[in-house]
Amino acid sequence: MIRPRPASRRSGTRARGLVILSLPGVWVAAVLGLVYTVPGGAQWAPAAVAAPALACAGTGRRRCVLVGGGLAVAAVAVPDTGQRLGTEVAVVAVLLVCLWLADRRARLTAELDRTQEIALAAQQALLPPLPHRVSGLAVAGYHLSASRGARVGGDLYEVLATPYGVRAVIGDVRGHGLEAVGTVAALLGSFREAAHEEPELGGVLRRLDRALHRHLRERPYAAEEFVTLILLELDDDCGVQVVNCGHPQPYRLCPGRAGPPSARPLDAGEPLPPLGLFDPARGAKAVPCGELLPGQALFLHTDGVTDARDTAGEFFALSPVLERAAQEAGHGAVLSAGALVETVRAAFLQHTRGRLTDDMALLVLHRDVPRVPTQAGAHGAPTPAPRRKFPECRALDSG
Repeated sequence: MIRPRPASRRSGTRARGLVILSLPGVWVAAVLGLVYTVPGGAQWAPAAVAAPALACAGTGRRRCVLVGGGLAVAAVAVPDTGQRLGTEVAVVAVLLVCLWLADRRARLTAELDRTQEIALAAQQALLPPLPHRVSGLAVAGYHLSASRGARVGGDLYEVLATPYGVRAVIGDVRGHGLEAVGTVAALLGSFREAAHEEPELGGVLRRLDRALHRHLRERPYAAEEFVTLILLELDDDCGVQVVNCGHPQPYRLCPGRAGPPSARPLDAGEPLPPLGLFDPARGAKAVPCGELLPGQALFLHTDGVTDARDTAGEFFALSPVLERAAQEAGHGAVLSAGALVETVRAAFLQHTRGRLTDDMALLVLHRDVPRVPTQAGAHGAPTPAPRRKFPECRALDSG
């Protein structure tokens, strides 16, 4: 999710740019001030040689370097220092070197910009923006990498409309940043295929496990890598099923239409070990967690959210933020997937002051309108067997 730069930050950047552009002129003016106001100040004239160097270091633009060099030559030519010729030669030499450096910097900057464009396209192909709606559910997500300049890292999420209902995954690869991107790619590719083919979430989990082990066999130095993740399914009646492999439990947000406003973790039973540390073929089954009622939302996150600390070492308190969002929705405010993600994101960044030690990801599924049952695909996609409605999840209890 790419957000526009705030106007205040843009104006601050523009002001800093103007200051940098004016530095050569300010420097030359300061040198001339010393020359004409300080006794014996003519000896300061050679200091004007630094003007083109300042222009090169500040902006790297050839035009700015030429202006700085011109000002330096003019400043050296005015006073009679007895060393005018040598100083002017020095100015020209510095100017030529700075022009060469500015040209090299421009070429490297263009190459870097092109590389960043390619990297951004690759990252968006790996973790593309989520659609706003999937099979009648409002969807929103947010990912923040701990690696500076990266838009993907060790966290992953995806939401798909399948013949078996809406299926979602959110996970956290051991490690973070660019070193975990390969594992993320392997798991997401496997999920996008298995979610459409496996009738049960347990089958999807087994496919992910095989994909992880294939990936690890190609990287023997990462043999101890594991992944915490949640597989979630909402059938045509919005019955929720969950497979949790060592991941933080999802939250159910109730805005108050079917009870008091609340934000409670789903009671999906005891989590399984992280993927890669156990054999899912030994009976990994989905746990029914009730029905997602109209107006309710499911909030999923990675542990990079709750493990984040502020400058005083305090952990980020996620539950109060979600509880407050549910309370506000219960008093007439509109609960929306995008607004909920933005609320948590803003509170998280305010808490951490933008300093991250781990990747973080947020995912929201909101039942804001009545669901339309999923239809079988036009190319013979299997039609799922009818599912029963689950009893209300224990996370809705008032206690």
